[in-house]
Amino acid sequence: MDFGFAAEDDEFRAEARDWLDAHAGQGQDRRSWERTLGAAGWIGLGWSEGGYGNRTASLTQQVAWAEEYARSAAPARSGHIGENLLAPTLLAHGTAEQKSRFLPPIAAGAELWCQGYSEPGAGSDLAGVRTRAELAPDGRTYRVTGQKIWTSLAHEADWCFVLARTDPGSTRHHGLTFLLVPMDQPGRIEVRPIRQMTGTSDFNEVFFDGAHARVEHVVGAVGDGWRVAMSLLGFERGVSTLAQQIGFAAELGRVIRTAVETGAADDPVVRDRLVRLWAELRTMRWNALRTLGGSGGPGAPSVAKLLWAGWHQRLGELAVQVRGPAASAGPSDWTPASPYELDETQHLFLFSRADTIYGGSDQIQRTIIAERVLGLPRERKGVV
Repeated sequence: MDFGFAAEDDEFRAEARDWLDAHAGQGQDRRSWERTLGAAGWIGLGWSEGGYGNRTASLTQQVAWAEEYARSAAPARSGHIGENLLAPTLLAHGTAEQKSRFLPPIAAGAELWCQGYSEPGAGSDLAGVRTRAELAPDGRTYRVTGQKIWTSLAHEADWCFVLARTDPGSTRHHGLTFLLVPMDQPGRIEVRPIRQMTGTSDFNEVFFDGAHARVEHVVGAVGDGWRVAMSLLGFERGVSTLAQQIGFAAELGRVIRTAVETGAADDPVVRDRLVRLWAELRTMRWNALRTLGGSGGPGAPSVAKLLWAGWHQRLGELAVQVRGPAASAGPSDWTPASPYELDETQHLFLFSRADTIYGGSDQIQRTIIAERVLGLPRERKGVV
């Protein structure tokens, strides 16, 4: 692919960099920061339709924005699930009323979303959904009952898009429906944070006990949720991966500097591993550029996930190794209120252990490639 930035892209990049330099260090909380981004029109650059409060931008300009954001000191995004997953799904499958209701608040940074897919006991088997949604006697709402797990940012979200079983006699991917559910339902929705090895709680358990979802907030047809859900999973492609690699490059740079400072780089095996990581990161960039805009076929997201997840884990392992014994000590003393704190190296090592699990485990990604790209016999699965 002949990929390059034109003069107008460089101007767009310079505008983005200047804006981020002026606003990113103002110490806002994450929700306030989303509203700041929305007010300036930086949310929804990749949407295929305008008129919802977002500015238009070409694919190369989206890449420029994502890369500049990754290089900046801007806060981690809370609105990316609504912007990058739900919004494209609504643009592809939503009604005009759904687009008008939900896209402007996402573009304004005013409503945050979480994803209600994974469930206990099902692992990465999305077709094993047991959460059910029953039509209320008035015919106006569904009542959602069940449990979701590993729900990112549910403790901050205003809404959740939920895959639920509306046909009680159905199995596997049949009889599922894609519902938009408001999270502010005391007594009907409970969010329980999950404490991670890093000491943080980005993931949550979510319990639905008769939570209400309006009939007009079904995306796609009733019983057609599997098709909508699979469409949503295909929207994480090259732009987000390229931005992610900016952060990876910064982490690799810190590991290289540490290896030089500690003398670990004098070991030829360590030098070989550093060079391999650098070369693999460059390969991932070219692969992301090759598949930019979804041109890599049905297996492209799975290939990208396999590449970066394993790479990031190997980087975390090497980061600890080059630190030597110092990697086992925290940056501050233990206290009852703060059992442990982590420095950048320790956080990288511990958090990257989850990379090959969340977002679809490596085993699931290989199965997708085998079945949907290579045409191998489908894996037999149990009946729910």
